[in-house]
Amino acid sequence: MSLLWQARFFTTVNHLSDLPNYKVPEIAFAGRSNAGKSTAINLLCNQKKLAFASKTPGRTQHINFFSLGGSHVGQHRKDATRVDEIRAFLVDLPGYGYAEVSGTAKHHWQDLLGHYVQAREQLAAMVLIMDARRPFTALDVEMLEWFAPTGKPIHCLLSKADKLNRSESTEALRLASTVLSSYVDETGAPLPFSVQLFSALKRVGLEQADTQIRDLLGLNEKVNEPLESTSQHCEIIAAAKE
Repeated sequence: MSLLWQARFFTTVNHLSDLPNYKVPEIAFAGRSNAGKSTAINLLCNQKKLAFASKTPGRTQHINFFSLGGSHVGQHRKDATRVDEIRAFLVDLPGYGYAEVSGTAKHHWQDLLGHYVQAREQLAAMVLIMDARRPFTALDVEMLEWFAPTGKPIHCLLSKADKLNRSESTEALRLASTVLSSYVDETGAPLPFSVQLFSALKRVGLEQADTQIRDLLGLNEKVNEPLESTSQHCEIIAAAKE
């Protein structure tokens, strides 16, 4: 059982003053509308409706916090691994896509999200979810540009990888690695950005993503049982490195 399975809804934030006042690490999930962000969160947390996907892209301008740990877990499920204190937060950022959003709402969204991404002390890392068939859209790059100056890690999930064949998957990984390696700090050293293939439908990359997220949050307990067979995924990663 993964510790991410303990995730429970904590609060919704629409103003900076409402951000939780907990000194625990947070990892934010970001992605363009329809990139599969909500589906990925739900799969990683082994729940069907934890994260909500709006039917209208760009309509949800709130930041949703899901807590890991906390006595409230016991209200939902008997879990011998649970602890009474909150250990971390998973943070679901609004899916970016502005077609149906008014100018006022757009500016509010940008101010709220921009401040959180660039200045939130508790934010340890970001998971950036992009459609493997259409990665690095203008809005994806904008998010990278917002977050890169913090020097914090970004782990990219190339979602819907089941839509690609083997050679296309290898090329998608290669191109993504090339783009991410172009981001460097003031000394020229590469920023801590990483990337993998991911498919919620086929459960490709699930175990790798789970491990990476727990590592970034400092939750290094071992998973009791494997979440998936990763042989095919490992072959793809190996091919990408050749």
